Amino acid sequence: MSLNRVISFLALAALPLALQAQTPSAQAPVAGGTLTYVQAQEPTSLVSFLDTKTDNRNVSAKITEGLLRYDLNFKPQPLLATSWTVSEDGLRYTFKLREGVTFHDGQPLTSADVRYSVLTQKKQGPRGRITLINVNRVDTPDPLTAVIVLDKPAPYLIFALSSAELPIVPAHRYGESDPLGNANVSAPIGTGPFIFQEWVRGSHVVVRKNPKYWRTGHPYLDSIVFKFVRDPAAISAAIETGETDAALNVGLADLDRLAKNPALKIDDSYDAYLSNASFLEFNLDNPVLANVQVRHAIAQAVNRAFIRDAVYYKRVELVDSPIPKVLADYYDSSAFNYPFDVAAANKALDAAGFPRQADASRFTLKLTFIPGADFRRTAEYLRSALNRIGVKVDILDGDLPTFLRRAYTARDFDLNINGLGRLFDPTVGVQRIYWSDGIKNPLIWINASHYNNPRVDVLFSQAAVELDPKARAAQFKEIQAIVGRELPVLPLVTVPSGLVVHNTRVHRLNNSIDLNAGDLSDAWIAPKP
Repeated sequence: MSLNRVISFLALAALPLALQAQTPSAQAPVAGGTLTYVQAQEPTSLVSFLDTKTDNRNVSAKITEGLLRYDLNFKPQPLLATSWTVSEDGLRYTFKLREGVTFHDGQPLTSADVRYSVLTQKKQGPRGRITLINVNRVDTPDPLTAVIVLDKPAPYLIFALSSAELPIVPAHRYGESDPLGNANVSAPIGTGPFIFQEWVRGSHVVVRKNPKYWRTGHPYLDSIVFKFVRDPAAISAAIETGETDAALNVGLADLDRLAKNPALKIDDSYDAYLSNASFLEFNLDNPVLANVQVRHAIAQAVNRAFIRDAVYYKRVELVDSPIPKVLADYYDSSAFNYPFDVAAANKALDAAGFPRQADASRFTLKLTFIPGADFRRTAEYLRSALNRIGVKVDILDGDLPTFLRRAYTARDFDLNINGLGRLFDPTVGVQRIYWSDGIKNPLIWINASHYNNPRVDVLFSQAAVELDPKARAAQFKEIQAIVGRELPVLPLVTVPSGLVVHNTRVHRLNNSIDLNAGDLSDAWIAPKP
């Protein structure tokens, strides 16, 4: 995004929140009722403070708010901050906080909470360590003024302040304790429209209406029940029979049938904030995969169109660069040119010094995948596809904690199918995929491949502070040229994280670009006829 676009966003006045939501229904909202929401994966934390996994974000944003939210055109809108200014040199972001806002325990929101949240994210957040790398300190001249002071400009920072991305948590509850082990992880207190009520592990989370929410007259719902169901077919059955009001992770094979049901609506809005995609990551600590010819051969053995059509039922698009197409000024897919060609892949492996053995195999690789039915089917396809070039694949299954340990701590994998958000700016979403700091300072979601290219690191560092849009675009395009050629990570397809099926009685589920990670403060349910 150009600097001019950033500046125009900053000039926006504090618009009433009623103007920010989706186009309203013809019906007047009705207060009351419980919304039942089904999703496949259970969160690992109920506040996306230091783990911004999609499932965490979806629940967290109902309870804990950020400084800003963004409309469907990505324009910043007031939330906990009612106004903001950025100094001409881009080094001081001054936020005026909303008066009279309290946390769910009755304590007032102050600038001290902003300071704690920002600085803790900078130190321990997987994305915060990149997004906030240029933050020097947070000044608190008074309880309702927070000033984020940077050492260097961060042209993307104004887009990183949503409830799901950088939630403002109660500093008084965390104190001096380890934030990852704090009680707020599993029983959060926030300022949002809903109050945490209970988390029954393996089953559901319940949140209830905040009667003292600062936005008068909201939320409309009395409560929300988030149910966790691993089986996509069971999720489809739950929405079809009316057992649930809204559902994520519906079996894609069921969508055509569900679309014919007059009681249901399918919303497949693209999640432009996350821009989630599936990637095949190569463990470069493996001497076989450290050979770039091997990586190129594997890429040519993978029919990504088959993954799009057969695994995702044509509900996704091919990904030809780690940078999403929506960031058109930065996008360049020319270096990721590995057409499906089994004969060429076999020839490349022969040339790389890996001939077939007596059993027709060349070598064996361990394949891990982030939990999810679509990722599982992708893994099964890859096992079959790579077998055609003499590569035996052993699939390692497991829950999310097991996956994270294998990929980022134990590094017990050779190939890894990961789902990663490319986000609203390459510095925030794409840099972490290739950033060598993740080798020295391992964190989840950062550089599972252990890729290390000093030039790429330098280019990302330059782009992170570059205010000239043309120079920044050139830096990102050079990065794509390098990582496309060296291929530590093979982009596969987009992931339909925004797709939700809901009953037609449910209205206004989305009120920001965050889609499912919005706050549901505008959602309501029409009475049954």
